[in-house]
Amino acid sequence: MKFSCEKALLSSAVSIASRAVAAKSSIPAMEGILVEAGEQLRLTGYNLETGIRATVPAEIRERGSLVLSARLFGEIVRKLPDDVVVFTTQDYTVNIKCGLAEFNILATDPEEFPELPAVDQQNALRLPQPALRSMISQTLFAVSTNESRPIHTGSLFEVEGDTLTVVSVDGYRLALRRETFLEKRGQDTFSFVVPGSALSEVERICSGEEEVSIIQGARHILFQTGDILLVCRRLEGEFLAYRNAIPRNNPIQVECVSRSLLSSIDRVSLIISEKLKSPLRCVFGDGQVSITTKTAVGDAADQCPISGDGQGLEIGFNNKYLMDALKAAPAEKLRLEFTSGVAPCVILPAEGEESFVYMVLPVRLKAG
Repeated sequence: MKFSCEKALLSSAVSIASRAVAAKSSIPAMEGILVEAGEQLRLTGYNLETGIRATVPAEIRERGSLVLSARLFGEIVRKLPDDVVVFTTQDYTVNIKCGLAEFNILATDPEEFPELPAVDQQNALRLPQPALRSMISQTLFAVSTNESRPIHTGSLFEVEGDTLTVVSVDGYRLALRRETFLEKRGQDTFSFVVPGSALSEVERICSGEEEVSIIQGARHILFQTGDILLVCRRLEGEFLAYRNAIPRNNPIQVECVSRSLLSSIDRVSLIISEKLKSPLRCVFGDGQVSITTKTAVGDAADQCPISGDGQGLEIGFNNKYLMDALKAAPAEKLRLEFTSGVAPCVILPAEGEESFVYMVLPVRLKAG
């Protein structure tokens, strides 16, 4: 195998493929990147859960394939001078030259590297990268880390008409985002669940303004954008019936500026820590909300102006869960809806379409 390639392009592709490399594996090849020089230069990382393949423009003189240690290969390429990298192999010895720098390292047999699963297309859709990126970043925080319900360790992607809805739940909160997409192939309505770990990588590869294709197979999902494709397994099981879980027609409704409420909560949260946990006590009055908390360090209080009458509703929240929802909400003005002090708080846009819904469950407050 022999090829030459721009250092910056190779370095970028190595770092992208490395994200799907197994940190530790009983199969040494899986701790490496599969380098294939054929029609194009392809770099693949695969940990049996998620696979990422990056295609790089290169001048290929001799075809071939090998597996290189992801850690070592990545470090070498990153620290090479900004020049053209010339890559030559002799059996399992790889010679890497760039400027005056030269390395000879050992490679592994590509036969030991597992093949990326083929995705048999059942349904597909296409949307802009920025739209998918924001949908993931604004819902990923609510994905469960509890392995006892594996289905909720991913986000539900639901396609209906020309709308894509992404939903994440973890038992304490729910995050929902809606967007219209550009194109669809297959059934009119379909859904699948993508693991949260894979979505973190999808968010990172959607770094531009191009389009991204999502292809649903029987057991896997394929995300493709530009020269990068990501394959991950689908999560199987019964996802929460989220439409029934979100309480509607809530009698108490107030509006607020998200940044103002977030700042107030942030200030009061200064005396809360991992060791000193305490709920926020929120009292929604007419035109303002009072936020207080008490820990062994002391107590803190703040007030934030709101529009509407909260009817003196007293409700407790985990400060982190409420802040996560407020940070993710992509609107300046929010509507907060309540039924009682023990029912969930529903957060919606105060104006325009209902492109997002967040729900945070309250914490029981001690008397006084």
